[in-house]
Amino acid sequence: MNSGRILIVDDNEDLLKAARMFLKRHFGQIDLEKDPTLLPDLLKNESYDVIMLDMNFTQDVNSGQEGFHWLDQILEIDPSAVVLLITAFGSVDLAVKAIKAGASDFVMKPWENEKLLATLLSAMKLKSSKTEIQQLKDQQAVLKADLDEKFKDIIGQSPNMMQVFDTIDRVAETDANVLVLGENGTGKELIARSLHRNSNRADNPFVSVDLGAITESLFESELFGHVKGSFTDAKTDRPGRFEVANRGTLFLDEIGNLSLPLQAKLLTALQNKKITRVGSNRIIDVDIRLVCATNMPLYDMVQKGEFRQDLLYRINTIELRLPSLKERGDDIPLLAEHYLGQYAKKYNKDIYKFSEAALTRLGKYHWPGNVRELQHAVERAVIMSRDNILQPEDFFFNAAQQPKENSGDISLEQYNLEDVERILIRKVLAKHNGNVTHAAQELGLTRSSLYRRLEKYGL
Repeated sequence: MNSGRILIVDDNEDLLKAARMFLKRHFGQIDLEKDPTLLPDLLKNESYDVIMLDMNFTQDVNSGQEGFHWLDQILEIDPSAVVLLITAFGSVDLAVKAIKAGASDFVMKPWENEKLLATLLSAMKLKSSKTEIQQLKDQQAVLKADLDEKFKDIIGQSPNMMQVFDTIDRVAETDANVLVLGENGTGKELIARSLHRNSNRADNPFVSVDLGAITESLFESELFGHVKGSFTDAKTDRPGRFEVANRGTLFLDEIGNLSLPLQAKLLTALQNKKITRVGSNRIIDVDIRLVCATNMPLYDMVQKGEFRQDLLYRINTIELRLPSLKERGDDIPLLAEHYLGQYAKKYNKDIYKFSEAALTRLGKYHWPGNVRELQHAVERAVIMSRDNILQPEDFFFNAAQQPKENSGDISLEQYNLEDVERILIRKVLAKHNGNVTHAAQELGLTRSSLYRRLEKYGL
């Protein structure tokens, strides 16, 4: 039995009884109503999967106008309603008119039970699809509302980042092509998404393509699409990223990795605003807003003949340079706190802040991996820490990227006071082969004081 809810509205009592007797074996709820004027109250208090509506009541014998009137009323109350119109005086023209008016199908009476059941089951599937589509639209609306903060997920208050925000403000609503330049890990895709979110194309797709991950043989198929049978693995027709991004934004990341032949193909598509799927001759018009990004020196590459100058001019109507993390050091505490909250929740850790010494250490490090490296460092620290406050020793940096602790002298310019104390204790312990009593004596500490520091620094 299907759990569906069916409402049948007809002034023929015998028909209603016969319909209920047959349909109650197949559906969970069958409601009957002879008076269509009660429909508004019914629909405000109950939700139906399918409504079967007679087209002719006592006031109007065979024109079907009453049915169209009540169809309009139903759809006004519930635009997603699935309505089957039923009549004994149907015709093809009336059926076409009913569908155009918003009915989902048309049923002639007297009906065959099996045919009626098949029609109702098909209508149930339609209702399910409509419900899923509406749920997706509702979810999209909520997510879009959540993302409506202008620069959501782009965290920063430093002067360099304020300049970036100002550029996005000026450029986003235009259709100008934007080239985002910056080191790895600086957040180039976040900038591209922000440009899209604040543009007139925000309700249409944002499509991201990592050009560095696409082989030369698959470039045209990925970007322009292909038709079935155009090459060995082309089992079905498939649209390319240009088509999918139509009326939206196409983000081409790592554009500096394209070979010269692929640059030529991309340039042709951008100039003509037309593409052709692999294996097809049909020309497809595309309307995209283009945002590109790279960490490579495109201007130097142009001078060396490695990047087409005409393609560079095409993609950089507006050029936006992202600062490295060391150029926006004021943002490090802000970013670190953001990631701490994120990962403490993810890993169910009761860690709520950084010690001042930890923030000092983060500020002194030069972050070759930029924001992405900071994010991973905080995640690792949250996972490994046993305390509810992150300490300097919770952060482990690549030895090649920081001063070595076993160098001859300890420089206060390189370390804060807690770092110096930790390094000194470690060296003295190593000197005395881990003997706490001898180490405490040399350091001028009591054993208990040294034990407290060992616990503090995780030594």
